[in-house]
Amino acid sequence: MKSQITRRDFLKVSGGVTGVLATAGLFRGALKPLEAKITDERPRWVKETSTICPYDASGCGFICYTDAAGNLSNLEGDPDHPINRGGACSKGAALAQVHNGPEIGTVNERRLSKVLYRAPGASDWEEKSWDFALDKIARNIKDTRDASWVERNSKGNLVNRTETIASVGGTAHDNEECYLLVKMLRALGLVYIEHQARI
Repeated sequence: MKSQITRRDFLKVSGGVTGVLATAGLFRGALKPLEAKITDERPRWVKETSTICPYDASGCGFICYTDAAGNLSNLEGDPDHPINRGGACSKGAALAQVHNGPEIGTVNERRLSKVLYRAPGASDWEEKSWDFALDKIARNIKDTRDASWVERNSKGNLVNRTETIASVGGTAHDNEECYLLVKMLRALGLVYIEHQARI
């Protein structure tokens, strides 16, 4: 004769065994405290700096954590930033690679740290100083502006502009920086002014 266990009997036995095992620890007395030593091996930082992601036109905010030597030891989305609220896309999450090399504390060897200049018609790049680069950029802007200056249009209206220089703003510019940049560009006479956030 076969004895069959019903579902009700199975649940009764299972519940009873579970209850006995759950309450068995109450009768063993006080538990001994763990003596394991907990070590915190997270990277240490001494400074927190807020920054904006330079990759796209969203303007997500990040917090950079740097150590005493100035190495970027950690980077995370800024939870108080109104755009990303602590989130990060894959490019933003990899932002530390712009500063660091393959490991934390190493410098990215591919990142340029000096000005490279190639003279017109030359095939090789030369290392130059920042003073040389800024003077060269200012001189090129001035020469181009002077060569293409339009004082009056075809109808004779006073326009005072140049149509051979354009500007595309960077993604990391906030509204205040864009305001000042546009004021400067309008003072130079530029009419083709755009910002990457609108493109």
